[in-house]
Amino acid sequence: MTPDLLLALALFCAATLFTPGPNNLMLMASGANFGLRRTLPHLIGVAFGFPMMIVPVGLGVMQVFDLWPLSYLALRIVSVAYLLYLAWKIAHAAPPAEAEAGASPLSFLQAAGFQWVNPKAWSMALGAITLYAASRDIGAILWVAGTFAALGTVSAVTWTLLGTGVRRLLARPSRLRAFNWTMAALLVLSMAPVLLAGRA
Repeated sequence: MTPDLLLALALFCAATLFTPGPNNLMLMASGANFGLRRTLPHLIGVAFGFPMMIVPVGLGVMQVFDLWPLSYLALRIVSVAYLLYLAWKIAHAAPPAEAEAGASPLSFLQAAGFQWVNPKAWSMALGAITLYAASRDIGAILWVAGTFAALGTVSAVTWTLLGTGVRRLLARPSRLRAFNWTMAALLVLSMAPVLLAGRA
């Protein structure tokens, strides 16, 4: 990959990774509710789960949708259902003191697996492969995955720290409840661009 193309890829990754989306909103909410240490498995699952998704997508997993168009509809239905479930969990998260005993953030496997039903992740993966690994060469695909892994780690840490930064402001249960409901609403709204694009 040429330096110019790598710079363009890095800018594409930064623009898609640092903007609000399901992963970032959930990391921020988790940071606020559970703190950085307990959110680490979730953070690592996001940072490396998406690059691990890039490789099979780049090698042709999308051909499944070409062969069986109904599989894409099924994926969209599962995605919406799971995101609504996660939004409900965020909205009803317990205050930190209660969360210590009961609720827990997403695990590494849950966060990594979530990438496969995350509409924004699919859009990012398809866009990156189309623009920067159109030849489907394994070397180019690995460059895309590696760039997403590097910048994705920075993005995941940043959004989690934003959550932990507001944690002290959310000491009152009423504030935390308002924050959680706001994050849940934003998570639901984050689905709109991808879903509306699919109807065009």
